[in-house]
Amino acid sequence: MTENDRQTEEKIFDAATEVFIEKGMDGARMQDIANHAGINKALLHYYYRTKDHLFNAVFEKIAGKMFAKFAPVFDENLTLEEKIRFFYREHITFLQENPGLPAFILNEIYRNPVRIRKLIHSIDIKKLWDTLAEQHRDELKNYRLTEETIPQFMTSVAAISVFPFAARGIIEGIFDSIGIDFNNYLEERKKYAADFVIRAIKK
Repeated sequence: MTENDRQTEEKIFDAATEVFIEKGMDGARMQDIANHAGINKALLHYYYRTKDHLFNAVFEKIAGKMFAKFAPVFDENLTLEEKIRFFYREHITFLQENPGLPAFILNEIYRNPVRIRKLIHSIDIKKLWDTLAEQHRDELKNYRLTEETIPQFMTSVAAISVFPFAARGIIEGIFDSIGIDFNNYLEERKKYAADFVIRAIKK
């Protein structure tokens, strides 16, 4: 692949990511993506034959980027509390930078659950849990977190940061009416959410 090919493919990929996040798989058209990338539709089809093929590439890249972002959660030099704080700080920042992602992903979970299952099955969840269990055996015991209760814990942790973005239209409207700036709220939430979870597991 030449440097020109790489640049064109990157331009297409960036344009497709923006269009898919804005309009979803069903609402996006290849012509929209070509226009956004500043190329003709024939060239777009040369690089990506179908919308499905392009969408799959975009979706997998977004998912990979998200997982890579949180790799330090498995750093053995961080305590469990430090990892919780890291997660909220980085996750909320990531969603601030990509505010359309929660709705995009939730829509795709509903539209094509098979793709999500394939993505999840490609991750060795058991190995991730075993890694955390080995790193934080005493902490997990003190917090009464076990392999049986970890699904409740993990989904609760994720929901606390995702919900404000998934329901942003409602929450921001309510906050506007009582004089609360949504962006300031998100900055404060990075610490508040971590404090809330840590207090909960210490009880």
